[in-house]
Amino acid sequence: MTDAAIEKENKQIARQYKELLRISYRSLSDEDKKLIRKAFDISVEAHKDQRRKSGEAYIFHPIAVAKIVASEIGLDATSIVAALLHDVVEDTKYTLEEIQEMFGETVAKIVDGLTKISSLKKDKDVSLQAENFRKMLLTLNDDVRVIIIKIADRLHNMQTMDSMRPDKQEKIASETLYIYAPLAHRIGLYNIKTELEDLGLKYTEPEVYNEIHTKIKESKEEQDAYIKEFSRVIEDSLNQEDLEYEIKGRPKSIYSIHRKMKAQNVSFEEVYDKFAIRIIYKSDPANEKFLAWKIYSIVTDHFRPNPTRLRDWISSPKSTGYEALHITVMGPKGRWVEVQIRSSRMNEIAEKGYAAHYKYKQGDVQEDHGIEEWLNKLQEALENPDVNAVDFVEQFKLNLYSKEIFVFTPQGDLKSLPKSSTPLDFAFSIHTEIGLKTRGARVNNKLVPLSHELKSGDQVEIITSENAKPNINWLDYATTARARAKIKSSLREEKKEIAEDGKAILARKLKAQKIPFNEKSVNELVVFFNLKTSLDLFYRVGIGKIDNQKLKDFANSRSNALVSYIKRKIKKPVIAEDLNKDEITTKYDQLVFGREEDETLEYKLATCCNPIPGDSVFGFVTVADGIKVHKKNCPNALQLQSNYAYRIIPAKWIDSSQQDFKAVIKLTGLDNLGLVSEVTQEISSNLNVNMKKINFESLDGVFNGRITLVVKNNSILNKIIDRLKKINGIDKVSRE
Repeated sequence: MTDAAIEKENKQIARQYKELLRISYRSLSDEDKKLIRKAFDISVEAHKDQRRKSGEAYIFHPIAVAKIVASEIGLDATSIVAALLHDVVEDTKYTLEEIQEMFGETVAKIVDGLTKISSLKKDKDVSLQAENFRKMLLTLNDDVRVIIIKIADRLHNMQTMDSMRPDKQEKIASETLYIYAPLAHRIGLYNIKTELEDLGLKYTEPEVYNEIHTKIKESKEEQDAYIKEFSRVIEDSLNQEDLEYEIKGRPKSIYSIHRKMKAQNVSFEEVYDKFAIRIIYKSDPANEKFLAWKIYSIVTDHFRPNPTRLRDWISSPKSTGYEALHITVMGPKGRWVEVQIRSSRMNEIAEKGYAAHYKYKQGDVQEDHGIEEWLNKLQEALENPDVNAVDFVEQFKLNLYSKEIFVFTPQGDLKSLPKSSTPLDFAFSIHTEIGLKTRGARVNNKLVPLSHELKSGDQVEIITSENAKPNINWLDYATTARARAKIKSSLREEKKEIAEDGKAILARKLKAQKIPFNEKSVNELVVFFNLKTSLDLFYRVGIGKIDNQKLKDFANSRSNALVSYIKRKIKKPVIAEDLNKDEITTKYDQLVFGREEDETLEYKLATCCNPIPGDSVFGFVTVADGIKVHKKNCPNALQLQSNYAYRIIPAKWIDSSQQDFKAVIKLTGLDNLGLVSEVTQEISSNLNVNMKKINFESLDGVFNGRITLVVKNNSILNKIIDRLKKINGIDKVSRE
């Protein structure tokens, strides 16, 4: 580079630095400015020999990230310093210890977190990539600013990606849409989320992006004219109230228009709400709410509102801190228009996310409660290392983007939950112990099943019982990551306890068969029963699924080496095929039919969709071919369900080791006081048994009873029958 070019570049760097101080959202003290200057000097010196792909000096990148952090997100001086230094440890000779010495522990911790994220292996393998995201999210525990600066870093990289290879552009853009945009959304950085989504679309589907972008530009004039017309109608009324306000139009993002076009299968012209109108008013804190509703009544005096589209996030702010009043009204020319009513304070919070909360906390620099609550929830999701990384990231993403509903506790406290939550999700959101002991739920004072979908405004009461515990079906009812993680962990614990008993039983039974109980024989049993681990083996013994007869079969096969050899030869291809289907087939080994999921029937798998164990399926009764099983998303499913609904049978793949069975027992005896209570108590005290139906009658001193039970297997049932026979007054107990 020539001296003139270097001098020009240095002037540009100095100009950018001055602008960084000028545009900072917070007022910076002299101490802050000194610290930022020091970080700037070190960053310039450290990156002096580096250039970006575009050819410009590398230092422009950390300055740009610091500018986003300072003005668009509005973080403090510590964050600005960390943003300037975010690549120093990773890319230059400076060490973390030196950064700590010069800038203190907090800055060093944030820089360390950012370095850890950057050094994650970028791999095409989706599960490795998901594992990397999980590791990245773990850095949140150190300091939430790590993730916020990382979002700013990603935004600047997305803004300057033109000189990259197309394959790299696509990879980085996909990653942005997959995790960074949802994170920005959850932290309340709506402007940045929108820009990340639009840029993500620009590089993943450039033709779509360019087409919508061009059409928005073409319709801008018409949109401005429409906003003017809308404003003219209400301005007189607003001015009469002496309100200080401004009316702005905000076009919907390219990404959200694209999403609407896809979801509703319509063209650009047919998307009706391509922009929203924002009324931003000035107010002191005391009158904010009053003025919002006053503006609402003025707007609805002139334009007819859509009553189903009122969103009051002033009385109940979103958990991101977002506050506003949203209404959809029938505007001029018969078009629906979304009107957002916000005070200037609310507007800042909507644009800056959590950072704006600092400004309105009167010098209280504690992290905002909302962020704390969110981090705690996140921490719980991260605590569970056994969850498959891809599932974890998917679940985490769902929770990030989830729309919120607001429900009340019996005491009238407000709880925010993701849309589609059930009473189980509510129970676990209050406390893990309440979730684990859930027996039932009342919504608005009515008993509801645990699968009931909650709606905003519901009052939810959880009924608990000391004897209640999670069962495998709860995973069908729970939708939040927290509830699912806790249920899975509880089921695993229960499985371990049963497996402990199973281990002792197996040792005894093998001794009776004169087979040593050691690692070799346990491994042989695992292979013989086509299981994955010794835990599965002990668990199945514990619940009586592997009984004496099955162990005798094993002993016979073992005593004859030839049989054993042939068996293994036959088994191998089956196992190989199963492994290709991952663990699905070993986990879901039985298909059950009917609403109660208690019938095992003969069936054939439909060739049109080839369902495999684990898929969501239904049974269809054919005329000549018995029951055919189809996937729920089979191309023929809609046609079958609409034309032959009466022939559809509910079906579900289950893990037979987790299945419960129905059994009816009959009791007869002499009627005496408290007998019914004793019988029910005896059954209730057994944790592996559930009473579904109960019927007692007494005639001339003779007692007859009929009880429908749900049990895991017949050995548990036989134990109960033996214990019931011992109750004083009972004469006979038999299975129907």
